[in-house]
Amino acid sequence: MSDVAARAGVSHQTVSRVLNGHPHVSATTRTRVLAAIAELGYRRNLSARVLATGRSNVVGVVAQNTTLYGPSSMVQAIGEAALGADLSLTVGHVAGYDATTASRRIVERLVQQGAAGLVFIAPVDAAAEAMQVVPPGIPIVTVDGLPEWKCANVSVDQYAGGALATKALLDAGHHTVWHVAGPEQWHGSRAREQGWRTALAEAGREAPPMTRAGWSAASGYQCGRMLARIPDCTAIFATNDHVALGVMRALTEHGRRVPEDVSIVGFDDVPEAAYFHPALTTVRQEFAEVGRESLRLLLDQLSSGSRSTESVLVEPALVRRDTVSTRRAS
Repeated sequence: MSDVAARAGVSHQTVSRVLNGHPHVSATTRTRVLAAIAELGYRRNLSARVLATGRSNVVGVVAQNTTLYGPSSMVQAIGEAALGADLSLTVGHVAGYDATTASRRIVERLVQQGAAGLVFIAPVDAAAEAMQVVPPGIPIVTVDGLPEWKCANVSVDQYAGGALATKALLDAGHHTVWHVAGPEQWHGSRAREQGWRTALAEAGREAPPMTRAGWSAASGYQCGRMLARIPDCTAIFATNDHVALGVMRALTEHGRRVPEDVSIVGFDDVPEAAYFHPALTTVRQEFAEVGRESLRLLLDQLSSGSRSTESVLVEPALVRRDTVSTRRAS
């Protein structure tokens, strides 16, 4: 670093500020320092940095069910944000909805490895017990956690997303909206269901019987086979896009066209949603923002030296495509 400072004609502290992304460095100075770094082939000694600061540059992530689109997208978003902050990511993967023992073991391992802080992708209740083994001095951020956990949290507003999907179908002229819900253990599933119920109640409509699926297209297909036999079912809010795909397949097999006979809205906006036939109208979760905010909350705690209970709610967005049609009043 001293060599870089000498080549750029600045102080050792200025080089440190540039490397750490400090805002109070002029563009000219920053350019000069970066040029010196490139010329000299300078690389930071992370081990020395840990010794000097007493803080690891590793962030631990405890991730639930990363085979699913939502959790895997959140891990990716946190990883991209960590890269931009010059931090490394170590991810512990937890399978199943109630893998409490596995979660605790992963937390203990990450703590032993010296993680500076932990991010819990915590869409299910089992995460709460695992957090209890984290030493008080290590900051915690949850993603999709619950308010009663009393820690920093970032969540997509699943309740608002459920209401958004339901209102889109009501606004298209449907008398009511049927809902294929997700697993009850998941916070997001329960919140989406509540958003659906509230939107119907506010419109003065009675909620029809609810069916419950997993997160897969196969589970959506089984629910869709039942709904396809109900003539009054003309609008469906599916708990995620893969469930919506299964429902669409079942409807088509029973001779019910989408969207001419039945309109459908999904949730997540998976990359394939635009290529479903017809292209799926859905609610998008802004995973990149979740990643940035979760890392910001963690870094704020590392800087302050104390845990936070700040909560950030990320708004979802309706993506209109081809699976919702306006229904004429009879």
